[in-house]
Amino acid sequence: MMLLPTILAFGFAFLYVPILSMVVYSFNASRLVTVWDAAHSPTLKWYGQLLQNRQILDAAVLSLKIAIMNATGAVILGTMAGFALARFGQFRGRALLGGLTTAPLVLPEIITGLSLLLLFVAMEQLIGWPRGRGVTTITIAHVSFSLSYVAVIVQARLIGFDESLEEAALDLGARPATVFRRITLPLIAPALLSGWLLSFTLSWDDVVISQFVAGPGSSTLPMVIFSKVRLGVSPDVNALATLMVSLVAVGVVASALFVQSRERRRAREMRMALAT
Repeated sequence: MMLLPTILAFGFAFLYVPILSMVVYSFNASRLVTVWDAAHSPTLKWYGQLLQNRQILDAAVLSLKIAIMNATGAVILGTMAGFALARFGQFRGRALLGGLTTAPLVLPEIITGLSLLLLFVAMEQLIGWPRGRGVTTITIAHVSFSLSYVAVIVQARLIGFDESLEEAALDLGARPATVFRRITLPLIAPALLSGWLLSFTLSWDDVVISQFVAGPGSSTLPMVIFSKVRLGVSPDVNALATLMVSLVAVGVVASALFVQSRERRRAREMRMALAT
């Protein structure tokens, strides 16, 4: 009886103990990231040094901008692709669209990054855009693989969607655009939010593809962290990683609360509709 809880506890410990140890060592007074300074009390000085590091702050702002643009673009394009695959039946080119949509999920990142680099170089030579490598090329590259995740999530949500609600609205005289805006979009909003958050996280975390398509002055935060780690881990990296973990945790909790509130609201509306 105790075997399953033990395995579960070991799995959670394997996943989260390293993260918790990193958070604890971000308050360490010693400059050695793996040696706790018992002679001094916990300190916040590494957070202060982090906030004074112009390179990291600029990279964080750049990563935030790219992640927001990527998540928004990926949700728009991924929703269109998922909607076409789930609702348009067996149209000509459906298999090709499905394959192209899911291909970035299985392709190695180094292949994706190299192919995008060659594409951007060829486009610059042919039409003069994009000029050089920078924020634009990084954003396009991130959207190219993030939209696949959004398309899969939206398609899965639409497959289990109750189309009788849309049919009832159409029978009552609503236009298709109105039905999509007032019925379909609110009901798939949790899937869209999940896709947006996942795309944001993928963009914020990407290193390999960004290395290929980034240019001078466009180093993202993961690229800066990777370069610092290769030269030796400093205590402010622990502080930075702790802030990133906190940001992700807040986003996950906020998303869960939003989904739960939407589900409760939907259940309440259904009960009211049945009562009337």
